[in-house]
Amino acid sequence: MVELNFLLLAFMIVFLLRSAAQLFLNHLNTSYLRQHGKTVPQVFQDTIDQGKLKKISDYTVDSADFGIVSTLANQGFFLAILLSGFLPWLVRMINQWGLGLILGGLVFFGLLAVIVNLLQIPFSLYDTFVIEDRYGFNTKTLKLWITDLFKSLAISASLGGLLLWLLLNLVVHGGSTWWVWAWILVGGVEFLIIWLYPVIIAPLFNRFAPIENKELEQSIATLMGKVGLRAKGVFRMDASKRSKHTNAYFTGIAKSKRIVLFDTLLESHTSEEILAVLAHEIGHWKKKHVQKELILAEFLSLIGFYVVAKLLDWPLMYQTFGFKDPIPYGGLLLVGALFSPVSYFFQPLASAISRRFEREADDFSLKLVPSAQPMVNALKRLAADNLANLTPQPLYAWFYYSHPPLVERISRLEGIAENRQNGVDSPGA
Repeated sequence: MVELNFLLLAFMIVFLLRSAAQLFLNHLNTSYLRQHGKTVPQVFQDTIDQGKLKKISDYTVDSADFGIVSTLANQGFFLAILLSGFLPWLVRMINQWGLGLILGGLVFFGLLAVIVNLLQIPFSLYDTFVIEDRYGFNTKTLKLWITDLFKSLAISASLGGLLLWLLLNLVVHGGSTWWVWAWILVGGVEFLIIWLYPVIIAPLFNRFAPIENKELEQSIATLMGKVGLRAKGVFRMDASKRSKHTNAYFTGIAKSKRIVLFDTLLESHTSEEILAVLAHEIGHWKKKHVQKELILAEFLSLIGFYVVAKLLDWPLMYQTFGFKDPIPYGGLLLVGALFSPVSYFFQPLASAISRRFEREADDFSLKLVPSAQPMVNALKRLAADNLANLTPQPLYAWFYYSHPPLVERISRLEGIAENRQNGVDSPGA
């Protein structure tokens, strides 16, 4: 049984504060949308009509409400596992099987992963085949959904299992400095995954091919030539077999770097708009945003491993959640459980960094294209096609948004364009 003490009390306070913050921010955002989302913002009046605006509001509310239900259900289930005594019972069963610390740890996390994935299946099905289908986005068949599920599980089990096996060996046999070697190991694996994802993992789910439009391909080559990049790093992805959402993204490092354009984006946007979007992604590339994020993540990871090493032999942590004795794989889970609700409150910092990178990429894109208008048009079309919320609540956007709100972003681009016409220096000049 769990032990009522200051650690459990502190954990429950932070855990409940996180849940309360999630509920409050979601309610704040949807209420703000219902109050202020009835009028099309000035910058969108040439793109969005009242019918589309209502559809945007409905989709935003439905997605947000379902998202908070799903999130709280998963968190509540995990809390029940922590407080019910299930984890100490599972450890006792594994000990009776005589599996040892390393194999026992693999079984421990494997069984928990199975339980968590089973819980998430109905939520994923509802999101895909009810909400996304209701608003005309879903194109995925049940067969493809099942195939994706098993592919994802296979990749997670193989890569995650191998990493966990290596990590447990370091914890058990690595001595007092195991956490340093574990940090190097995990960082190396993360680097390897970022490098391999575009060329090995992503192609397991989608087809990536060169751009078919030869005129656009030549324009892309010219655009990328301005910054010394080669056009073979731009690919068309068959996103339409799963969803009608449109997007583009930059991924990979070193020679695996590539820019990916959804086929839905290529079919719904003009060449000028696509080039503007591409210029933005080139901005991420040239500003080395992936590398900067990786460096920050590794720095925080080093601190995290040090803290884990200090807590892993802390008797009070085990006693609090019903464990009779410290056990490495149980300790790893408990430390993660303790810090998960705390990490939520650092979300605004991560969001602010991401928004800064997006602004830098926007500014850089204006060095490659002669006008801000194609990017403005692309953002408007992306908003309409993806039913993006045009009036997010400011506190909600500050806390969660990885991109500047669309009205702010478009107004900023138009302001830069106006300054250019007036001969005033601007960030993108």
